[in-house]
Amino acid sequence: MTTGETDRRPPRSAGRPRSARAEKAILDATVDLISEGMGVAELSIEAIAARAGVGKATIYRRWSNKEDLVVDALAALKAVLPSMPGTSVRDDLVAYLGLMAEEAFHPRHRCMMNVAMSEYGRHPRLVQRFYELAVEPRHRVLRSALERGVESGELRADLDIGIAIPMINGALMGHVKAMQMQQIVTTGRIAPPEECRPTLTALVETIVDRLLTGFAVRDRGGPEAGGEG
Repeated sequence: MTTGETDRRPPRSAGRPRSARAEKAILDATVDLISEGMGVAELSIEAIAARAGVGKATIYRRWSNKEDLVVDALAALKAVLPSMPGTSVRDDLVAYLGLMAEEAFHPRHRCMMNVAMSEYGRHPRLVQRFYELAVEPRHRVLRSALERGVESGELRADLDIGIAIPMINGALMGHVKAMQMQQIVTTGRIAPPEECRPTLTALVETIVDRLLTGFAVRDRGGPEAGGEG
């Protein structure tokens, strides 16, 4: 072969991009199957391989067991952190809970959260990974917003932030679960977020306003101001 022929030959594609594509397909297939209602016990390497369009050997070269694969699939669903406007505590809380409400109706995130919480007895690593990736980062964002509110004087100086965080999250999730149960009873399914966005927006704003009645600095003319009576 001449030098000219060698120069005209197309370069060989590197193996890494193909490997990355296969890995993404495997992780996506795992998340998709779980999102469709398959639990970890029912999930099989065969089903994942078939959905991803790869051989089982391709999976086993990367993961030695199913639990490791599911843990990495959780990692692939890294939590999107809410973009806090910083204009006021109310705006920050509305942005924070708005994102959480939308994700609670997204099939992928909803099912992965349910799997992580239901498998804690048999697969504690799943719960730990879910907490590290989805819960802890958002708690830090929420804590920062509440601390800013205390520093700016919008929130009470004696606000117990450690108690406030689960109160905020719990207030939303309690209502969300009730909404989802009602949807299942009346329509047989949980609606996607785009179908219930106006309801979720109104719910989030109502929850935030109710919470702020307890968190915010009270009016100086209120009952705690030492007035008569």
